[in-house]
Amino acid sequence: MREQLNFYIDGKWVAPAKARTHDVINPANEEPVGRISLGSAADVDKAVAAARKAFETWSLSTVDERKAILDKIIAIYQRRMPEMAETISSEMGAPLPLANAAQAPAGLGYLMDARKQLDTFDFDYDYGKGRRILKEPIGVIGMITPWNWPMNQIGAKVGPALAAGCTMVLKPSELAPLNAILFAEILDEAGVPPGVFNLVNGDGPGVGEALSKHKDVDMMSFTGSTRAGTAVMKNAADGIKRVALELGGKSPNIILEDADLKKAVAGGMLHMAMNTGQSCNAPSRMLAPRSKYDEVVAIAAATANSVKVQAPGSAEPGAIGPLANANQYTKVQALIQKGIDEGAKVVAGGVGRPDGLKSGYYVKPTVFADVNNNMTIAREEIFGPVLVIIPYDTEEEAVAIANDTPYGLAAYVQGPQEKARSVARKLRAGMVHINGAQGGMGSPFGGYKQSGLGREGGHFGLEEFLEVKGAYGWGEQA
Repeated sequence: MREQLNFYIDGKWVAPAKARTHDVINPANEEPVGRISLGSAADVDKAVAAARKAFETWSLSTVDERKAILDKIIAIYQRRMPEMAETISSEMGAPLPLANAAQAPAGLGYLMDARKQLDTFDFDYDYGKGRRILKEPIGVIGMITPWNWPMNQIGAKVGPALAAGCTMVLKPSELAPLNAILFAEILDEAGVPPGVFNLVNGDGPGVGEALSKHKDVDMMSFTGSTRAGTAVMKNAADGIKRVALELGGKSPNIILEDADLKKAVAGGMLHMAMNTGQSCNAPSRMLAPRSKYDEVVAIAAATANSVKVQAPGSAEPGAIGPLANANQYTKVQALIQKGIDEGAKVVAGGVGRPDGLKSGYYVKPTVFADVNNNMTIAREEIFGPVLVIIPYDTEEEAVAIANDTPYGLAAYVQGPQEKARSVARKLRAGMVHINGAQGGMGSPFGGYKQSGLGREGGHFGLEEFLEVKGAYGWGEQA
């Protein structure tokens, strides 16, 4: 069992102001896999003060200096990648094949992307005689990251913040904090200057609220639920902080009339179930043409029944593991029952654990038919391997149903390219995936409406951590 009861502040591991321990639970067996301390406002004060002091020098570092630090971080991360994958798997339940292929590499990818941006990004440039644009680091960044893709979101924030010249205080999810502790060790070994990166473990009321309200925090970057993001935004309002939010989703997957049904439907179901459905951009609402509705339902159900649910440490590629924690398990089970109670038809899966699994937060890959877009399971983000299939009669109706949601993170369209492009332009979402295509490194990640504010990835992500200064009379006057 991994135990780290101290916080990483000002380049050292320091004891919390008040001793309050918290067990990290392995969702595969419901037993402790680690122990941390939960911090308080006093710990946040100490970390923010260290970040504020470090900003005085780190903000003046050269691009070459920031490149060198990121290069060292990347090299050490690559060396410790297997350890990172095992850590993530043990604390949030990702099967080892997924942890090794996606969970751990995702964080590295964002670090590499931030490093790449420094090769071409213009931090200052002329725009006419005597006028200069200067892009400068915002200051101290408060960061709050989730448990579902923990290193992905840490990398998406820390990488560009370092590249921009900002300093930071990170509060990872207390449900999956061990990867962040390992990451702090990586940054320490890389020689990140004291105070540039600080880590304080804790819960929302104890640390998250203190961080988002802190007068010396210049910006909050948050990933998590829309409910929690709303709280962060309200807490930050008194200080007029910049706020970047990557929140929930209920992403539609439109299967067009002339799509390759087997490929589109099976692929959509498998994509939705990956990471046990715990992805904010999961295509969890499948919209099917009424003329082919029964065929779509049958393919989705057969695909769901083929998904193996296995223990993370011995899982086969393509298998899914448990949900990440007890609260999530309870929530998903309740929403599956809610779907039944509201009249939707279970065609695969359902309530309860899969056969043969007596403990752990395992759920059955589930498919609902006879769903309309007003049902709870079509409105709320379930965050589990649960697919709802909604019929439509026309493409116009499909677009209307797709957009009829408070969210707008991702959307998916399957069908002939030209028709799919036309539909894609009408969808109110920050990312549209046509025929299974994914955004590569440097693509913007973020959404419309209640799915958030701002973008992560590429120059879009770097811009989030920069202020724009117009300097006039910089050179020769017009």
